[in-house]
Amino acid sequence: QVQLVESGGGLVQAGGSLRLSCAASGLTFSSYTMAWFRQDPGKERDLVAAITYFGGSTYYADSVKGRFTISRDNAKNTVYLQMDKLKPEDTAVYYCAARRAIGIPTTRGQYPYWGQGTQVTVSS
Repeated sequence: QVQLVESGGGLVQAGGSLRLSCAASGLTFSSYTMAWFRQDPGKERDLVAAITYFGGSTYYADSVKGRFTISRDNAKNTVYLQMDKLKPEDTAVYYCAARRAIGIPTTRGQYPYWGQGTQVTVSS
């Protein structure tokens, strides 16, 4: 049974930083593309960042380029999202997702496995 467990969310002031972690189990982690999505209430769940199975390729949404960094530790079955220079518009529930893939799927429906989400709130 695949499980993805996020941690590291919280409340931070604008300009601050947070580091999200997603611990995976029940899968061959190094064979999976890992991604972070986020969702505001009433809005779509959008891809924020993703990384291929050996970290050779990454994807970032335009809104977070230069501020967020995705990385993974295949020995620890964990993917991270370092979020710097946070803005109030980054406030959302952040979800970790996994798909066995070579490339980087960019839509929600392409990821079969999801975590429960972690709240990130950025105050102005």
